[in-house]
Amino acid sequence: MKRSVLIILLALMTQLNRAQDDPYLWLEDVDAKKSLDWAEKWNESTLKVLTGQPGYEKMYDKILEIYNSTDRIAAPSLYGNLIYNFWQDEEHPRGIWRRAPIQSYLSGEPHWETVLDIDGLSIEKGEKYVFKGASGLYPNYERFLVSLSKGGGDAIEIYEFDVKNKYFIQNGFFIPEAKGNADWIDQNTLIVSTDFGDGTTTSGYPKQVKIWKRGTDLKDAQLIFDGKTDDMGIWGYTFHTKDRLYQFITQRTSFYSGMYYFIENGELIKIDVPEDISLSGIFKNQVIFDLKSDWNIGGNAFKQGDMVSISYDGLINGKTTYQLIVRPDERSSITETSSTENVLLVNMLNNVKSELFRYTFDGSWKKQKIDAPEYGNISLGSADENSDTYFFYFQNFLEPSTLYKGNALSGEFVKVKALQSFFPTENYQVQQFEVASKDGTNIPYFVVSNKSMKYNGKNPTLISAYGGFEVPRLPSYSAITGVSWLEKGGVYVLANIRGGGEFGPKWHQAGLKENRQRIYDDYFAVAEDLLSRKITNPKKLGISGGSNGGLLVGVGFTQRPDLYNAVVCAVPLLDMKRYHKLLAGASWMAEYGNPDIPEEWEYISKYSPYQNVKKGMDYPEVFFYTSTRDDRVHPGHARKMVAKMSDMGYKVYYYENTEGGHAGASTNEQRAKMAALQYSYLQMKLMD
Repeated sequence: MKRSVLIILLALMTQLNRAQDDPYLWLEDVDAKKSLDWAEKWNESTLKVLTGQPGYEKMYDKILEIYNSTDRIAAPSLYGNLIYNFWQDEEHPRGIWRRAPIQSYLSGEPHWETVLDIDGLSIEKGEKYVFKGASGLYPNYERFLVSLSKGGGDAIEIYEFDVKNKYFIQNGFFIPEAKGNADWIDQNTLIVSTDFGDGTTTSGYPKQVKIWKRGTDLKDAQLIFDGKTDDMGIWGYTFHTKDRLYQFITQRTSFYSGMYYFIENGELIKIDVPEDISLSGIFKNQVIFDLKSDWNIGGNAFKQGDMVSISYDGLINGKTTYQLIVRPDERSSITETSSTENVLLVNMLNNVKSELFRYTFDGSWKKQKIDAPEYGNISLGSADENSDTYFFYFQNFLEPSTLYKGNALSGEFVKVKALQSFFPTENYQVQQFEVASKDGTNIPYFVVSNKSMKYNGKNPTLISAYGGFEVPRLPSYSAITGVSWLEKGGVYVLANIRGGGEFGPKWHQAGLKENRQRIYDDYFAVAEDLLSRKITNPKKLGISGGSNGGLLVGVGFTQRPDLYNAVVCAVPLLDMKRYHKLLAGASWMAEYGNPDIPEEWEYISKYSPYQNVKKGMDYPEVFFYTSTRDDRVHPGHARKMVAKMSDMGYKVYYYENTEGGHAGASTNEQRAKMAALQYSYLQMKLMD
């Protein structure tokens, strides 16, 4: 038998074996007619039920009104003396990228000038474009690199755009669709991370970085770093200041580990730091790092969670003169940093409530607390590297987002705009509780309810949580949750389970890989505590989550179906046997483990929802939804789970949006529809 024929036969046998192991594998073929027809049939049946619920149209209209409200805060991005903003509303469903002078913006009645109309561009090009951001050329910001996605996925096209004359530059820089990025070195030079035609990593991210000169072909750009196929990804960046340009490359060998290289005088310099360290920024020629583990260096015993710095020149010359900037305690963590001309801003969490600090540097670090609003969630906005102007937002469950403009050096700030409330927040209360998980660890959670709530075990209650990737879940105002759930008599719960970043790296790492069951035990402990406090009962308790949170709720209803009567499972991971073979899945093996290694599949297999769903169980009627254009978490996860459960005889609901990427929606109409479907389902299942 010829070798070529043997290879074909072996390939066919492999495919047949896989199909026998998983009869729903065909649903992983995203755009196959058979798959799309299957999804369309499910859409029809699900929409018939959920849009037919009493009050659906009224709820959809109200949610769309919220999304399209002109009273929303126009999030400012500072570039010189101009504020840029991306805006979507009823008139501009795909959005406009616009700008206004900063003084006009601060006056409360900005004179907006449209720079780029995404709706018009989509019509002109015959594509469903989604705006994915833009980066300006320092210091004049007359040229931008504009990122556009077809349908909302992570893969983007990058175009050079002249904002002064408002057009894409003919024969200018253009990078074809890929999961990559580009940064300016100067007007005629970019550092580019993309698929240059030699393939990507197994995670679908760039494995090469090149320097691209204007007037040359992208394929002829100068290769400066060539990674490995099994790396997570390779990215190059620049950081501009008045004094110098910094260029660096990060080689991510996994989601939480990698190496850093700086480019100095055209040469790569590898930085001698722990592989799990995270580069946070550069300020006053100090390179700032976050520590994910203890580190003894230069006579200092730094702790997990610390933020440290070293001069750039010392770093590239192998010095060890690191200084401590911040040391969180057991109940605090660093959530984000930003910098102005003279101040490093550090946003902290203290028992899941934000505190804002400013640090100055004159050879050593000096700290002062900014008297920002308390008992809520602060998030840093745009900051100006040429002055001490910056923006930040504050919100909590019952206080809508408010934008402030601050002077980082003086610590003073003023209110720019506060959102109106769409529901009577004065009628509601927020309580924070803690419950001991299975191993004794105390897990905090928030309960938002009407002040008149009765502890009779009959309140419709929805738990939201995430539990992964060191992502904290923080108090935030949601007008949609307010009008669609709280005002209907519902109780909303936010659970701060392990796996997140609420208490720093240790909180996250406690649930990695073989310890993941701890996260799910935390989740169940919160639910059981709600029952013991007589806030609700299993017939009135629902859960919702997306992405890793979709995995969370998938584990929730397969391991403890006795606890819940409603499950919203959005853009989820569910098939943990094949997750690493689908789209960006390989990049998450540092979080979950590698199912191809028997010892690691041993613990993954115990919770993977797709493998653990069984016949004859009393599962709730789950509502799954995803997007055809999600190129991060494969829609096959949700599709296959629905097909499998349906064939087992379970009643489920499924909706697949044809665009929207991992966010599930691209326009306000799509966002309103997804939210209305979700709350229509929850009201149907949990409210009498």
